[in-house]
Amino acid sequence: MKLGILGAGMIVKEVLPILRETDIDLKGICATKKSEEKLKVLSSEYNIENYYTDFDEMLKNNEIDTIYVALPNLLHFDSCKKSLEAGKNVICEKPFTVKHKELLELNEIAKKKNLILIEAITTQYIENYIEIKKKVQNGEIGDIKLLVANYSQYSSRYDNFKKGIVAPSFDPKFAGGSLMDLNIYNIHFICGIFGKPEDVTYAPIMEGNIDVSGILTLSYPNFKCLAIASKACNCDNHMQIQGTKATITMSRPTNECSSYEVFVKGLGREEFNANKYKHRMHSEFLEFDRIINEKDYKKAEEMMENSLIVMEVIDKARKFL
Repeated sequence: MKLGILGAGMIVKEVLPILRETDIDLKGICATKKSEEKLKVLSSEYNIENYYTDFDEMLKNNEIDTIYVALPNLLHFDSCKKSLEAGKNVICEKPFTVKHKELLELNEIAKKKNLILIEAITTQYIENYIEIKKKVQNGEIGDIKLLVANYSQYSSRYDNFKKGIVAPSFDPKFAGGSLMDLNIYNIHFICGIFGKPEDVTYAPIMEGNIDVSGILTLSYPNFKCLAIASKACNCDNHMQIQGTKATITMSRPTNECSSYEVFVKGLGREEFNANKYKHRMHSEFLEFDRIINEKDYKKAEEMMENSLIVMEVIDKARKFL
């Protein structure tokens, strides 16, 4: 994969050290003119061939076959569309788009042009998550009765938000808020295992006009899943799936899927950890590289199906805002 990165924010700074450990060829990075000095530093530090302050110019680089979109949520759709129309594969940070219909449109463009379009959502590619999914779907923990996932993280931008300095992640005009930024991981975790829910309700806790916290309920025929997220407080993040035979517990947020525990009544607890890498983004980018290099459209379509379900859930939840 010959990658062009669109964005120079926190997530890009986090992933660049990971990309350096892979065979991914970093051909370019692009951000706004005001970030030019930052681009120079990142290009030098991570051996990125070119930097750009004009996205159209980066898209003209024929050596780039894939664009990684790492911009504020509202900008995902337009950036993905422009990239696809320029003949580039696209990896887009979560949430894929703001609306389900936007993702449908992007998917149609990708299909017509035989391009890979895939969401960067760590949960789906981490080895522990894949193991948990198999245990649940194979019936190892029995009939599911309840799932609870809590991802709460006091945002570094929350104090400024309370002072009236509003970053995109707290701005409804940029599709910010806890549903889109944090609970999206819980939704992917749940829908990746159980598929499309029968019903979706959302109880947001609003400050000003943004959901700084919220409780999402996904209803399935015989059980319910509670997805909790907050950008205004911390907690001991956790996930628990309760079945009639056993309970799976994870004492970390769903975007990390670190070691997990299986408790069987009468037999006690057993801890598992199948993860191959320390950083949560490592496995997903290795898989993106494989999918794009091998043109594995079947796997890309499988991941798209889940992303479309998640965007349907998001659409329904946002009606409660």
